[in-house]
Amino acid sequence: MKGRTFAALTIAIGLGSAVVGGAKRPASPVPPTAKDARHLIREGESHFAELHQLTFGGQNAEAYWSSDGRRLVFQAMTGEAKCDQQFVMDLRTGRVTRVSTGTGRTTCGYFFDRDQRVLFASTHEGGADCPPEPDRSHGYVWPVYPSYDIYSAKPDGSDLRKLVAHEGYDAEATVSPDGQWIVFTSKRDGDIDLYRMRPDGSQLTRLTDAVGYDGGAFFSHDGKRIVWRTHRTADSTANATFKSLLAQDLVRPSKMDLWVANADGSDPRQITDKPGASFAPYFTPDDRHILYSSNWPTPRGRNFDLFLVSVGGGEPQRVTTDEDFDGFPMFSPDGQWLVFCSNRGGSVAGETNVFLARWRP
Repeated sequence: MKGRTFAALTIAIGLGSAVVGGAKRPASPVPPTAKDARHLIREGESHFAELHQLTFGGQNAEAYWSSDGRRLVFQAMTGEAKCDQQFVMDLRTGRVTRVSTGTGRTTCGYFFDRDQRVLFASTHEGGADCPPEPDRSHGYVWPVYPSYDIYSAKPDGSDLRKLVAHEGYDAEATVSPDGQWIVFTSKRDGDIDLYRMRPDGSQLTRLTDAVGYDGGAFFSHDGKRIVWRTHRTADSTANATFKSLLAQDLVRPSKMDLWVANADGSDPRQITDKPGASFAPYFTPDDRHILYSSNWPTPRGRNFDLFLVSVGGGEPQRVTTDEDFDGFPMFSPDGQWLVFCSNRGGSVAGETNVFLARWRP
């Protein structure tokens, strides 16, 4: 996340580079528990030089790197668990440790405080059970549970602290590369908007104020910009429907576009304008493009793929071609590896696992 050069990273974590055919090959973060998944690289996925599967079974999603490249935090619902909890995987050993309480529902884990702590949102103080599923009579909707608050804990799950506590939904927190700012999503002012604050909660600032759901923001590697998902429209009927659903703590994510802005929320600009839902955006290592997930070629379907688009907008370039879900991409701190989540190769339909690809620019 701090955008260090590969040389600096190898010094910092004591890794080396293999020399193959006279060229340096990036040191591998692949844990010993991973399985070679090159057979799951689909035709046209030319950016994947290698592919490794890190989890096996259940629902595993939103895997994000620590700034030293040694660990991943991700959410999972496996075994007897009925809703997502937060876990940390040590890439040197493959060991997985639960960070969250094991009760309620959690989302959006992220390392901060020089990797000494993990941020995540949880409903556990609102009840030990999973919160109720949304009312599907409204169609496909996402719940924005008012019991979500933002917590932090050490990577081993100890020293749990509440970081953001406010009536209504608070979640989707990520951290600037220098650790000085947290951006998150909240319903505190009646809409679903982006806010940023210092790690101690000071200097809270609202970054968006247009009607519509603004969420899932990430900082650029230089910390100067943010990218996020939203749907904004001048259609009064659509806005009335949005407000009606939001009053029931629901949003309909079937239409989402990506926007970028300065880190303080100024100069917001739309960079995608396609059918369907585009989400999970992340800056490429040079901060010139956004890698994201979308179903825009088949907007009524569930086939989400990864795409690249310039930060200035334009026609997206397709990165994955699997016939099912690919999403939640994030580049390693050295820019050599990509972690993402996918339904490919699942033992049962709908299974989602974490994959690690060596990135070929």
